[in-house]
Amino acid sequence: MADQLISVEDLTVSFTTDEGRFKAVDDVSFHIGYGEVLGIVGESGCGKSVTALSMMRLIPSPPGSIDSGRILYRDRDLLMLDKKELQDIRGRAISMIFQEPLSALSPLQKIGHQMAEVLRIHTNISVKEALRISETWLQKVKIPDAAERLQAYPYQLSGGMQQRIMIAMALMQSPDLIIADEPTTALDVTTQAQVFQLIREMKQARTSILLITHDMGVVWDMCDRVAVMYASRLVETGKVADIFARPAHPYTRGLLKSIPRMGDGSGGKLEAIAGSVPSPFNYPSGCRFRDRCPHAFDRCTAEKPEFVMVEDGHTAACFMARRLVDA
Repeated sequence: MADQLISVEDLTVSFTTDEGRFKAVDDVSFHIGYGEVLGIVGESGCGKSVTALSMMRLIPSPPGSIDSGRILYRDRDLLMLDKKELQDIRGRAISMIFQEPLSALSPLQKIGHQMAEVLRIHTNISVKEALRISETWLQKVKIPDAAERLQAYPYQLSGGMQQRIMIAMALMQSPDLIIADEPTTALDVTTQAQVFQLIREMKQARTSILLITHDMGVVWDMCDRVAVMYASRLVETGKVADIFARPAHPYTRGLLKSIPRMGDGSGGKLEAIAGSVPSPFNYPSGCRFRDRCPHAFDRCTAEKPEFVMVEDGHTAACFMARRLVDA
């Protein structure tokens, strides 16, 4: 569609381990529009980060493999591009902010060299100009003594500072799409706010953002739409306001009830989702949330729930979805 920058269609990704093979992402589909912020939310291990890495073709093979699906960026399937075509897109058109900065920063190269290299791969500028731009972006992400930090190695900097450098590297080429995987995990509250303000400014410039998080508060504050994942599958998608007001999947309802609220009369007690996430080697039949769901019935064991439209742009994979929205 003309209003979609990128579309993920029927994506399935699996990994082989000593215990066997399992699906980390199972038949996942979603899209991101121009200038839109889509949040993917869910518990650790549900497949959020693997989905993001798949969009960048960064799944290590072996042990992982993208088994099926398409990832259409401006009508080009990223899974079908050769190495050079993919390199032209990575970093320039699509950038990623990794959850663990040390996994993306080389310990053997100074920060300035790494940042300048990212710029010079995609633009015809001098090393001096690339370093000038890099210093400007370090200042934008509130790194003190930016010129000195360019001469430092990653191990000489704190985890929070490393993460801000990764954020600067992702933003400084004004890409079409930024994939942000828990981008503020290592940052204090003040710096988190500054980083999110930078991301908002990128959105205003029509940059699209995929924001991966486990924090529903961040989703409410930053996102236009949200996709909820559970046990390698999407279970609900829709506009943030619709899902917060009328969640249609029991798992989403559980996530929202776990958010602390001031003045709710509960005395500060949070509601927990009963049970635990199933092992990917032994997902239950039918609905994967059924063993933890207060609304489960016989059909949930026998059939996999398909997505149903509960209101315009709001879908959920649950047999009870329409009843839950109307409740």
